[in-house]
This record gives sequence, structure tokens and C-alpha cells, in this order.
Amino acid sequence: MKQKTLAKAITYSGNGLHSGLEVTMTLKPAPVGTGVVYVRKDLADIPSIHARPELVSSTVKATTIAENGAEVFTVEHLMAAFSMMEVDNVIVEMNSPEPPVTDGSAKVFCELIKQAGLVEQEAERQVYAVDREFSAYDKEKYIVVKPYEEYRISFTSINKHPLLGTQYFDITLTPESFAKEIMSARTVAFTQELEMLKKLGLGKGGTLENCVVFDNEKILSVPRFDNELIRHKILDVIGDLYLLGPIKAHVICVTTGHAFNSAVAKKIEEYRKGK
Repeated sequence: MKQKTLAKAITYSGNGLHSGLEVTMTLKPAPVGTGVVYVRKDLADIPSIHARPELVSSTVKATTIAENGAEVFTVEHLMAAFSMMEVDNVIVEMNSPEPPVTDGSAKVFCELIKQAGLVEQEAERQVYAVDREFSAYDKEKYIVVKPYEEYRISFTSINKHPLLGTQYFDITLTPESFAKEIMSARTVAFTQELEMLKKLGLGKGGTLENCVVFDNEKILSVPRFDNELIRHKILDVIGDLYLLGPIKAHVICVTTGHAFNSAVAKKIEEYRKGK
């Protein structure tokens, strides 16, 4: 397979999920070997931030990457779209620190990529086939990345909410399976978390439409899936692991999130660099 980039630039405007700030984002074609690079057009020196595991600076409720004195956060949904639409090289220009939340999933980002179109480039696509096991554990929570001939994610979620409980989802990822099963799953939020999020300065752009909101007893949003939480958890894993570029692996997750995804991605990247 060849590397791919966008056939043309495409622009989208909206608000950030956590910052609530208005943002205009333009996705632009990029040369072979560029990877995913974010450009902060709103800052004086217009710094670039490369989407790489070692540049993850925070995993509090979202994945943040930082470089050249600047940061971008909540990149995981856009990164998931790049991963499963097989976009290798792209420049993401933004006039704010956070991409638009859109509908809370990767669906709009995938539609933007389709509208722009993709073109093959001269160089071969470098898909990293994991050749040993990597893991991150914290008591009963863990993520394990194992060698596998395809890209597969198996996720177990355990939640105390009466409408959630224990959920399990297993998927072999292709552009088609992602579009059908994962792409449109949205972020889940709980009303009891809202006060904590306010103190952290987060969740300012969240609504009942771009998040699946639960109170103590019921769901306040209209769900797209009866297990939207775990599908979105898988979306987050895809986005966070695309900081490595395309991979082949079996990823097994139990009640984990961005911190675990980042930790195992950093371990894989350190191993690759040391080979």
C-alpha cells in the first residue's frame, strides 16, 4: 500500500468540547513522511505540534500533545478518523487549541476526509506489525498490545451505573467495520461529574447532542447504540494509538482510558526507536 494524503484542503468551524472556544480547522495535503502535524495559526510564531506518543503531555479527560511551547488537546476523535480513513500525511491548521467537537464522534471528520478525497503518494505505507507484547497495568485495569495479523480491539468496560454495568465489544478494524460500528459513537458523560469538570475548566462545549449524558438513574440523551459507551472507548483507543501511525496488533483493554493508551503507545515507540 502507498501512503495517502488529502486531494485538497477542506475547512470546518465549530466549538471545542472542553474549551468551548470557537475554532476554524483546515485539513491540508502534506508531503510523504509528514505524518499528522497540527499548526496553531492563532499564536504569534505559528508553532507546529507533531502527533507522536512522546509528545503527549496530558490525558485528563482527553489526549493533549505539546511541542514548541504550544499544545492541542482532544485530538483523539480526529486521529481516529485519520487512522481508519488511512490518512498518513496531513496538516491540521487551527486558530484555537482544540479541534471542533462536531457531533462528539469521528463521523463528521470522516465525512470531511471523504469530501476532500484521498490521493496515493509515491512512498510505501509503513504499517508497524507489533512483534512482541506491550502492556500497562494498574490493579484491575490494564491494556495489552499483542502481535496479530490484523488490527483488532477487544474492550471490557465495568461501570457502576445501573444502565451500563459490564460491557464487552470485540472488533477487527477495517474502514468498513469502523464506519458501521464505531465511527458515530459519542463521548459519554455523567451529571455528577459536571461540577468536577467545571473546576478543571473542561466540558464547556458539551451538550446533550454531542455527548451521551447520564444522570444517576437514566439517560438524558438519545443514544445511537445501546452500548455507545464502549464503542466510543474503542474510538478513543484507535485515535490515541494512531500517534504511532498505522499498526497491526490485538489490543485488549479492561476499564482503561487515555492514560493507559498513552502509556502503552510510549512503550511501543521507545521499543521501535531502540531496535
